This record gives sequence, C-alpha cells and structure tokens, in this order.
Amino acid sequence: MVILRVNPMVGLFERADGPKQVIQPMPILFFKSKIWRGGLAALILFLAGGLAAAQNCATTIESDDALRFKPEKIEIPLACKTFTVTLKHTGRLPKLAMGHNWVLAKLSDLDGVSRTGMLAGAEHNYVDPKDARVLAHTSVVGGAESASVMFDVAKLVPGERYGFVCTFAGHSPVMRGVIVLK
Repeated sequence: MVILRVNPMVGLFERADGPKQVIQPMPILFFKSKIWRGGLAALILFLAGGLAAAQNCATTIESDDALRFKPEKIEIPLACKTFTVTLKHTGRLPKLAMGHNWVLAKLSDLDGVSRTGMLAGAEHNYVDPKDARVLAHTSVVGGAESASVMFDVAKLVPGERYGFVCTFAGHSPVMRGVIVLK
C-alpha cells in the first residue's frame, strides 16, 4: 500500500514510505492557480450580491389592534426593479372591527387618498379604484391575516417624498409611515 502525505511547503504529494519520490498531481496545480482563485472569488461575490439584492427588495410591515405599523419607515433601494410589501396583522380582531390595509402615495397626497378611500368603502378595500394618486395597496386584513403587493420601483421618483397609510375608516390619522429611496 502506498501512503501519500502532503508537503505543505510546496503543495505536492510525497510518498511516506520509501524513497522521496515526489508525485505532482494535476488537480493540486489547478487549485493553486490564480485563475481558479479569481474565478471562485468572482462566483462567490456574484452569488452573494444576487441573494442580497433579492432580500432587499421586499419587506414585512406588521399592524395590530393598537392602530400602528411596525416599522414606520421603509427603505427601498433604487436598484430594485420591483418591491414587495407584505402586511401582516398580528392582532386578534376581525377585519370588520379592526381591519388594516397598506396604501402607498406621495406624502402630500396621503390625506386626500385617505378621504377617498374611506368613501370607497369595504367593498373596494377602502381604496378608490379611480384614484391615480394611489401607487400601490394591499387588501384589508384582519387579525392573523396577511396580504402582499408588488409594485414597480420605477414609479417612484428620486427626490419626491412618499409615505404609506391605512385607509380603513378612522385609522389614517395615526397609521402612517414614510418611504425612503436609497
């Protein structure tokens, strides 16, 4: 039986029994090459960048029976083509009593969007379907329910200020948040 050991000084195999005959296998030379190391590093960076970008293009907003959004600020990378918001109601009350939705609009339009949404009523998820100021919205959810919406980030203009609000009747004065484009 031939026993081989690695000589760390040169990265080659040597016979452990008998005369010092150096055996130089091809795979060791390839793995020590700059091409292999550079290609492996590029692959790792590419995969890590793709995963990071996918994770940054979505968020979950929690709402509860105490009329609040958590968090109250969402950062949206301009590098994202689309962005997904999932609204998760962590409370217990049904949507008829304590429903919440998530509505995206310019900060200057939030009050108007809230008024027209309230008038649209529950059958339209408290969002006026003809209101062009609404850039994206979820359906109304009750306790232990969730809803998601995906929208094009290209709709958002850098330099403009955006926010989100719950347009369920009476909730808009306190259930608000801001969008930060980065």
